[in-house]
Amino acid sequence: MPLIDPVIHPLNRLKICAALRAAGATEGDVRREMRFARLREITELSDATLSKQLSALEEHGYITRFREYGSSRAKDTVWVTLTRAGEKALDGHLDALKRYAEPHDSPD
Repeated sequence: MPLIDPVIHPLNRLKICAALRAAGATEGDVRREMRFARLREITELSDATLSKQLSALEEHGYITRFREYGSSRAKDTVWVTLTRAGEKALDGHLDALKRYAEPHDSPD
């Protein structure tokens, strides 16, 4: 039975994982990334909040990120990818949420 994933459960982390998956920024057959700036726009998070949430997801192996260095730090690009482990965790989390939202036999 799928369980709520405590790492993905906070809304901002769920938004991040869902946005990466929806954009195809995953480790699938062809690895794709999303720019940090685009992820920030989609999730409507500040730079600091997004960075903090990405760190938590990265710590658990759910995302990877790498920095492409520009001529100055302001011109650096950070790329983010949802890992296979992150996709599996997201799937399990969404399945658990669906299970809780389904009708039950009695409203005890």
